[in-house]
Amino acid sequence: MRKRSQRLWLIGAASVLVAGALALAATGLKDAMAFAYTPTQMMEKQVSVGRSVRVGGLVETGSVVKGEGSELLFNITDGTHSTPVVFDGLPPDLFEEGQGVVAEGRMADDGRLVAKRVLARHDENYMPKEAYEAMRAQAERDASAAAASE
Repeated sequence: MRKRSQRLWLIGAASVLVAGALALAATGLKDAMAFAYTPTQMMEKQVSVGRSVRVGGLVETGSVVKGEGSELLFNITDGTHSTPVVFDGLPPDLFEEGQGVVAEGRMADDGRLVAKRVLARHDENYMPKEAYEAMRAQAERDASAAAASE
């Protein structure tokens, strides 16, 4: 084989290997990716069953219920809509009603989020930026609507 043919063959083989590695990495990371939503965005986008998601908002007041064993049931709200969450484990120390929370897991076919991880914080540090901004915008809309009705 001539040197030019060898060089072209080598470039072609390297391109196929790189494309295969990228496809393999994309397939492997597909399940690891979690998109951050607010409960309202979850309702609007109708997140599919089995999809890995992150839901941020506030723990809805009066929604926390202890289930069997270490199961914890609660709702995450953004002031407009709520997303029911099931978490099997110990909640974080700062977890309480009315406080900021982010739950990460998969959507079940009954519309609940089966959380693998729950992060709680009294500020927006653990809340996805989109969720925090959506909650802040919703609070401003509610405040302006309340002022207009008075």
